[in-house]
Amino acid sequence: MERSDAVVVIGLGRFGGAVADSLMRLGHPVLGIDADERLVQSYADRLTHVVAADATDTEALRQLGVADFGRAVVGIGTDLEASVLCVLSLTELNVRDIWAKATSGRHGAILSRMGAQHVIYPESSMGGRVAHLITSKMIDFIEFEDGFAIAKVRAPAAAVGRSLADAALRTHYGITVVGTKMRGEDFTYARPETVVAPGALLIVAGPTDKVERFASSS
Repeated sequence: MERSDAVVVIGLGRFGGAVADSLMRLGHPVLGIDADERLVQSYADRLTHVVAADATDTEALRQLGVADFGRAVVGIGTDLEASVLCVLSLTELNVRDIWAKATSGRHGAILSRMGAQHVIYPESSMGGRVAHLITSKMIDFIEFEDGFAIAKVRAPAAAVGRSLADAALRTHYGITVVGTKMRGEDFTYARPETVVAPGALLIVAGPTDKVERFASSS
């Protein structure tokens, strides 16, 4: 039977380890697998289960019960052959939702052909995010693959002291204000009557180009 909330993370390097730790914080059981026994030992008290094994060996993964997992993350990046063979093994075990790290476009294309439903380019994604933060007034920025983005920006002066309905930011910029945040206070979901206080941060969402335009005006 598939473990709906559990995730197997293969490759506990910097990327895979960070994903595994985050999944645990979110309350998901995690099976961590890595060929490096010392690395596995370092995660012994941090993950639900952790095992030293060859993740390119389909039968080894089967014996570990990986076929019972609905979701898998392949964090292997530098060893192209191991990365591809691992995704192939997961596909053979009918794991339905495979996320795999890629280090290049060619690597990503191969992973997709082998059966990975989601290919992640951590270095590229982080580079784009940092570029946005450097060249705009955004405090944080996340772009999704379908041209949609969420950003945290300082409220524009023209909106301060006015309700969101009165400021009409959606009409002027084509973005949606999801919530507001004051330093030291909890996030508050935005309502039409929400008044933008001096120093407030706005969490906004919308098409990437419109979010960027709004941030440049703030």
